[in-house]
Amino acid sequence: MNTENWQVPNHEIVELAPKKSRYCICIPIINEGLKIEKQLDRMREISSRFDVIIADGGSSDGSTQPEKLSQRGVRTLLVKQDVGKLSAQLRMGFAYATRQGYDGAIVIDGNNKDDPSAIPSFAEALDAGCDHVQGSRFVPGGEAINTPRVRFWAIKLIHAPLIRLAAGWPYTDTTNGFRAYSRRLLLDERVAPFREVFSGYELHYYLAIRAARLGYNVRELPVTRTYPQTGPTPTKISPIRGNILVMQTLIQACLGNYDPKSNSIGEVQS
Repeated sequence: MNTENWQVPNHEIVELAPKKSRYCICIPIINEGLKIEKQLDRMREISSRFDVIIADGGSSDGSTQPEKLSQRGVRTLLVKQDVGKLSAQLRMGFAYATRQGYDGAIVIDGNNKDDPSAIPSFAEALDAGCDHVQGSRFVPGGEAINTPRVRFWAIKLIHAPLIRLAAGWPYTDTTNGFRAYSRRLLLDERVAPFREVFSGYELHYYLAIRAARLGYNVRELPVTRTYPQTGPTPTKISPIRGNILVMQTLIQACLGNYDPKSNSIGEVQS
């Protein structure tokens, strides 16, 4: 594993417990407050079986105090000290996971919208040889609870169809951050996820497309995502500028503009 050319954000590593599991759970957060605390409380049984890695984008709300995280079963806190948003946090988490020898990383958002009880099924899919596992609210067994109408139809009519077309794989839920990635996918030089071009939402879209196009084993699993019945929709995407950037990123990913320039699509190498 040659990591010399990896572009990973500068970050602090706070290890709170020794490594104990084959797969890790990577949770990217920034200022999630009580939401991440409640989520970790819901995950107590799961965190006894899987190592939990918090990929913090630089929270200032006190939710990432090491003592709090340790009490809730977190193994490692990574604190980004560099530029970039979600994909920068994911690069940080994936780099740590691969360097620590994990065979795969399960990613779940830290805003307490996702039901973490599905995590073991993602690990089982990795055990079965899957390389990219996408959580979906829209396959049998999945649930989309209180999903805002605009978001629901944007996924159904724009986002998922475009990624399906680009990937050549029948994805149904392409904005859901509940996913899993195998070690061999993350280390494939034809994928090359450790690049600074991945800063915002690029990695989510790119990996879904690239994994399928390279012939990796892709699967969707049912998950439940619940939005609050009342109040503002919890999101880090601003209504106008944020959604424009999401669309621009989606189009770039679908056009293959994030593919490594020096590598061509070929057979999957084990």
